[in-house]
Amino acid sequence: MIISRSHEFLRVTKQYLPHLARLCLISTFLEDGIRMWFQWNEQRDYIEATWSCGYFLATCFVLLNLIGQLGGCVLILSRNFVQYACFGLFGIIALQTVAYSILWDLKFLMRNLALGGGLLLLLAESRSEGKSMFAGVPSMGESSPKQYMQLGGRVLLVLMFMTLLHFDSSFFSILQNMVGTALIILVAIGFKTKLAALTLVVWLLAINVYFNAFWTIPAYKPMHDFLKYDFFQTTSVIGGLLLVVALGPGGVSMDEKKKEW
Repeated sequence: MIISRSHEFLRVTKQYLPHLARLCLISTFLEDGIRMWFQWNEQRDYIEATWSCGYFLATCFVLLNLIGQLGGCVLILSRNFVQYACFGLFGIIALQTVAYSILWDLKFLMRNLALGGGLLLLLAESRSEGKSMFAGVPSMGESSPKQYMQLGGRVLLVLMFMTLLHFDSSFFSILQNMVGTALIILVAIGFKTKLAALTLVVWLLAINVYFNAFWTIPAYKPMHDFLKYDFFQTTSVIGGLLLVVALGPGGVSMDEKKKEW
């Protein structure tokens, strides 16, 4: 019953899911780019104080983040130069990982890697769109780079859920860990991928709204910005999972191998 309902859902929403996935995926970059504008002085002063790089370089860092993120979002939503936009956002992720010392915080590092996984899936989707322009030309099959980008994207996406596991002895935590671990393994290996990814979307959406409700915290409190950042980053991972739901797991997956058996 659940599987048939999920197939019906996918059939009805097939033409809308990729658009929704893109919007969710770029949401954290859009929010962060806008935050760079409204918190220009704070961000510049933080970078200048942390790295002792001087006023000019700190200003360049904030400007690069603002233009790079907002420009990348516009290109992705308009479906122009998507591959270049993805590479630019990869660069922003790498730059912020170093600048904000995320490299030494395992939880935030794993979430940044999950965000990179979503971009990999978007990159794979843009490659398939490019190939569809030559639909009449004979093909030797799906290109290996796209297949491995989808595999890498799936594996990186599940890192987000590893940060949500709770290591305590309560029944609810044990049950949540067992179900969550089973689902992320299914997505990673590409078995019943669309159903597993859709279930993770619902689970992650519920957790995001419940635990990252930044709108309930006054804007002047530091926790407001922290929860807001967490909320949009999680929303971006949801976007990556929606791409998995919309496009499937790709060639390097058990779902694809089953077709050959």
